Amino acid sequence: MKTPIAITGLASISPLGVTNTQEWDAYLTSKTAIAWDDKLQGPVSKLSEEAYTLVNALRQENTHYRKLDNSVLYAIVTARKAVEQSGWKQGDFGINIGSSRGATQLFESHYNAFANLPADRQEHKTTSTHTSPSTTLGNIASWVAQDLKSTGPDISHSITCSTALHAVLNGVAWLQSGMTSKFLVGGSEAALTPFTIAQMRAMKLIPTQAGTSRNKTEASSSMVKASPNNEPNYYCKALDLTKISNGMVLGEGAGIACLEVGKKENALAYITGIGYATEQLTHAVSLSANGSCFQKSMRMAIGDKDPSEIDAIVMHAPGTVKGDQSEIEAIHTIFCNKTPLLTTNKWKIGHTFGASGLLSLKLAVQMLQHQTYIGIPYLEEKTRPQKLHNILVNAVGFGGNAVSVLVSI
Repeated sequence: MKTPIAITGLASISPLGVTNTQEWDAYLTSKTAIAWDDKLQGPVSKLSEEAYTLVNALRQENTHYRKLDNSVLYAIVTARKAVEQSGWKQGDFGINIGSSRGATQLFESHYNAFANLPADRQEHKTTSTHTSPSTTLGNIASWVAQDLKSTGPDISHSITCSTALHAVLNGVAWLQSGMTSKFLVGGSEAALTPFTIAQMRAMKLIPTQAGTSRNKTEASSSMVKASPNNEPNYYCKALDLTKISNGMVLGEGAGIACLEVGKKENALAYITGIGYATEQLTHAVSLSANGSCFQKSMRMAIGDKDPSEIDAIVMHAPGTVKGDQSEIEAIHTIFCNKTPLLTTNKWKIGHTFGASGLLSLKLAVQMLQHQTYIGIPYLEEKTRPQKLHNILVNAVGFGGNAVSVLVSI
């Protein structure tokens, strides 16, 4: 990278809360935010009650917001918090906020109303005039721009589960091009619907009960091993390579960062490396056994640094058997016998699809700020470092696309 990129604002709303303090305090415990939901007939990770209160207040504040999907409202609430932290005012800054699935809840609601019209209206079906404009993916960035009165470029995109970190890549590219000096980036997801759950269940990704593990002796010595005191109440056993079935759990939330070029007095941390790669698919949701896209993205992000300088990795680790294993194999290839500390937050908050990469980035920044490594309670840990300097963050999605971002202090 030509120059480091300062992160001057970093906010989220998640199942762990709405403030940095709430979220960090939750990370310091071994309690998961994932719980069984009778309506959805599966384990999910919902926003905290305080987060829902903020979203509902937004609807009351502006009548236009009542017709927007939760994915847009989550982004607006979070963007306001990030910009306030950074000290940005109204003006010329770019925005790139994406979502894997977009206006899921609202689209399904409009379609259900359309499909279930009374018999006397079946011949000439109609729908609300708000249906099309309120369900386009571009709603997220454009409404955030409206709310913050930004005059810079606003971009929305979907690159499946690596969407938020691709937004970071885009922001860095714009900043280093000199076309703008500030960029707001992130992801938002509100996809906890019966139809979405059914899609994940069709791929056999969602657990029907708490994860089951093989005996430790059956696991390869190169794998991350489960500790003997596994707790049975973790629906998602992300990064436990002794599990014998998939345990991906859906979550919801939004994460947004304010990026600026160069050294800043109010910087929370710095982006010092970025990497990306796409691998050849064998089917729509495949990832190679050795995680070749992860290998390429991590190498690019590490750049000229010695791999031994990387203290920890916040992994994508969705909780699926093959997904977790392929990323581990990629890490072993890059780092050989000097593997950094490995962690993930999906056992705690679930997989938030397009928002997940930014929530992982925030965990990395918080660990750097507090100089405290957040591990996984059901896994054995290596010796923790005396000081955290550099943390790598990974994300990947359907399509074989990987992103790695290196954050440093």
